[in-house]
This record gives sequence, C-alpha cells and structure tokens, in this order.
Amino acid sequence: MKYVSTRGEAPVLGFEDVMLAGLARDGGLYVPQTLPNMDFESLQGLPYADVAFEVMHPFIGGEIPDADFRQIVNDAYATFDHAATCPLLQVGANDWVLELFHGPTLAFKDVAMQVLSRLMDRTLKKRGARATVIGATSGDTGSAAIEAFKGRDSLDIFILHPHGRTSDVQRKQMTTAIEGNVHNIAIEGTFDDCQALVKALFNDHAYRDRLQLAGVNSINWVRILAQVVYYVTAANALGATDSNRISFSVPTGNFGDVFAGNIAALMGLPMAQLIVATNSNDILARALNTSVYEPRQTLATQSPSMDIQVASNFERLLYWIAHCRPEQVRSWMGDLTSKGRFTFDPTIVTRRNELVQFEAMAIDEATTTLTISELYKATGYVADPHTAVGIAAARRSTQRQGQPMVMLATAHPAKFPEAVERAIGRKPDRPERLAHVLDAKERYTVLPNDFSAVAEFISQRARLGSI
Repeated sequence: MKYVSTRGEAPVLGFEDVMLAGLARDGGLYVPQTLPNMDFESLQGLPYADVAFEVMHPFIGGEIPDADFRQIVNDAYATFDHAATCPLLQVGANDWVLELFHGPTLAFKDVAMQVLSRLMDRTLKKRGARATVIGATSGDTGSAAIEAFKGRDSLDIFILHPHGRTSDVQRKQMTTAIEGNVHNIAIEGTFDDCQALVKALFNDHAYRDRLQLAGVNSINWVRILAQVVYYVTAANALGATDSNRISFSVPTGNFGDVFAGNIAALMGLPMAQLIVATNSNDILARALNTSVYEPRQTLATQSPSMDIQVASNFERLLYWIAHCRPEQVRSWMGDLTSKGRFTFDPTIVTRRNELVQFEAMAIDEATTTLTISELYKATGYVADPHTAVGIAAARRSTQRQGQPMVMLATAHPAKFPEAVERAIGRKPDRPERLAHVLDAKERYTVLPNDFSAVAEFISQRARLGSI
C-alpha cells in the first residue's frame, strides 16, 4: 500500500517511510491511496492484539514480516493492565464507556504509542539509522511518547508542552523520566504554539534532514491506524451489524480519534453516528456546524488535552470529503494561512461520508463538572473531565435513533484529581502506575515561543549519525 499527501506535492511513500516522515514535505498529512474493505464480523471473539494485527496488516504493504509485526503488537499490548486491553463498561440501558486508559500512562495515547515506538525502533535499527523524534503535547501525548520511546538507542525524543497548561500529573509523567534520550521543553505559550513550532521544524527541510526528524503526534499515520482497532473491538463486542449500527461519542481536540472512527466506518464497520465532542475550544464543533474553519484564542479548561484551536487531523477529513482532490485542500489551507479561516460547502461532509453521520457540539465547563457528578451519583462511575465531555455530548445528541452508544473514556480520572474532586467531593483513587512519578524529581527546560530558540536547543542535544 502507498501513501499520498493531502496536499499532493510530496513524494508517494510506503508504510515505513510514512511512519518516519510524520508530516509530509509539502506540509500536508499522509493518507493511504486506498482503503481496504474488511470483514469485521470475522474478527469477533479474537483477543485485542489479534484484532490489531488483522486490522493494521493491510496497511503495512508487506514491508514488515508477519511474524515480526505480530510480535510487536503482542508486546505493545502486554503493557496494558486489563485482559481486554480496551474494555467496555455499561453505564446505562444502552450506554457504554470504552476505557482506553489501561496502558502505562493511563491515557488513550498509549494504545497507538506503544505500537509506534516498537515499529519505529525496528525500522531504524534495520536501516542502521538514528532519528530525532519531536512532538507537541497538550498533556497526554507527551507522557505516552516518552514512556514508549525512553531508553531506545536509535533515537532522541523532544517533547514540547505548554508551560503551566497541563495538569500536574500529566507534567510529572513527562518530566520525571531520567533516561538520557528524553528531553522536555516547556514552551511559554499554548499547545497550538507548540504544534506550530513542531510543524515549522519539519517544514525547514535542511534542518529536518540534518537531524533526521520523525514525528509522534497524530500527524503520524500509524497513530491513526492503531486507534481504528478499538472501534472494531467495541462494535464487535456489541454485535454490530448493518441492521444494528453502533454510535460513538468522542472527546477530541486534534480530531485524530474521530478520524480513526471515520476510517473504520469507511472500511465497512457498521456505524450509525460519530459525535464530535469538544470543550470550550470549539473550533471543530463550529466548523462542522457552520462550514467555517476559523481558529480563535485558546482557552484553558479542566480538560487540557482538548485545549486546541488548530486541529491538524481535520485536514485528513477535508481531503476525503473533497473527493481526494489535493488542489482543493491546498486552496483551503492557503486561505487559512492568508485569511485566518476558510469556508467549505456544508453538504460535502454528508455527501462524502454517507456511511456515518457526524454530530458536533461543544460542552462548557459547568456541564463537564455536572456530568462527572451526575454519573457518579447514578452509577458510582468516576469519569475524568475529557471523558465527561464525550458523555455530555452523547446525552445531548438529537440524532440518536436508539442504537447502542459507546462513549470513549480517554484518560484515567486520577490524572485530573482536582477537577474530579470539585465534581464528586473527593479525589479519585490513585493507581499504582502513578505512585512513582508524583514525588520524583522533575527535569525540563522552559523556552520562549521562538523557533530559533527551540531549534538550537534540539540541535545541541540530538545525537546524529548512524547507530
């Protein structure tokens, strides 16, 4: 299988090169040229790792031997502390929570990052190469990436996070890593500033080539691909068929998790609805409801992983709904750069994605807190504020037609103890996985929101050359 850029002016690449490239050289994002149709019902009852192998296998294009890939997937999900990897928990008559936080850093980013790190390490060692991995995080991506990549001789990892805009737990999960290949940078700005800096580093091609940059944000296609799997396992667990389609409510900031669900639907997974649930940083809800994509000021909320106003993966959806015409995507992105916004035909989302209906809404802070409280009182279930955004959106859905609703639980509540305590009157129980980081010494560098300062910092610390 080959991959093309959403903007159509970058080389066509295979799976391993796309994985190492991250962002395409024309500034676009890589997508597969075609999508396979899959017989998802044949995967019912299989262990999670086996489903992951079968779903991801067609996208590898034979570049990794089956035995090696199966071992990588098995090793990745052996790090999770639940037998089902991503279990479903019923919280209502036809409502389910899909818990994605049973990995090493207690967030859904582990599902993809544990696979990506092993795949990238294997490819680099096979090629005798070294890479400089860079990423931006609004909270959970950074800790998941550091946990997955720390101590690997084939690369150095640099994670940019917005100074003072993550939860204390999220920050400490990143900054207490002691491995020499881990570097934390606290940027004096927002997540969008961090993400813009990462993209700027990739778009400086001389710098990119000299340091052999590789990306781990959801601009990396492998991140999206690995996330498709839990839509499949959840739908199969609930007996999804063409006459019994499943709906999903997805708390999102960068649109990667929602786009993974959209890919699952386009591959044939029986899906009725994808609810795009945002917090007060509502660019995605505004874009899908008004057909105007226009970033505004980023607001700090109790769900910091969603405090995003430039949702990178929305470009992948635009490519699909534009009937895979990169010239249209380039036009929209050009308007975003020159005018700060772009407008698209409001009918194209429905027309191009006829297999699944999008419904988008923003959930405010008071509703988020109330949702955590009400769910706890009714069921005893403790949700983190990101998960609560998805649950609140599912409750407000006007398009649901009685089908099962799966709400993605993207982080363990213990990562946001203050927000949970405000809602239910007590802090959530602390998992053993967090015990070793909360009192450990932190190590990070505060830098201004300045390209030259960040580029120089990375240049001075990245190990170059072959392994």
